[in-house]
Amino acid sequence: MTKQITRENLTQLAAKASESPRLRTNLNLHPDVNDPVQRLAVTMDKESYVRIHRHPHTWELLSTLTGRLVVLIYNSAGQITDRLVLGEETRTLEIPAGIWHSAIALDNGSTFLEIKQGPYVPVPEEDTFPGSPAEGDDKSQATMAWYLTAKVGDTVKF
Repeated sequence: MTKQITRENLTQLAAKASESPRLRTNLNLHPDVNDPVQRLAVTMDKESYVRIHRHPHTWELLSTLTGRLVVLIYNSAGQITDRLVLGEETRTLEIPAGIWHSAIALDNGSTFLEIKQGPYVPVPEEDTFPGSPAEGDDKSQATMAWYLTAKVGDTVKF
């Protein structure tokens, strides 16, 4: 049976994300978390916080389906080395394994296709950027505001 991401799926994902405590949701195309290739549509609202993190074991491919997201890439000192807007000039982006990154939606209901090697591994604390606020931390709102204006050469300040 073929698997699809339809306009109806995208509408449902946007509604589900807006009602989620994390203001994001996903639709898995892979059969389970142990699949060797994780394939999913992720939908985020503008207030959904993505902590600076890395995936040492896998690259990550992101391709926009609806809306726009700012993706920030950092070096090990926390300096931004690249700032891309998925859904504008950039449509698809591959982040190499071990690279620090974060993202923020510019539009509610922004959806991107994410593909990476499996099995699924939750991001452990050692793969979140040192000092970056955890989800729900009071400082996460200020960090999100910084994401929106941060540019190449800027360094994170927590």
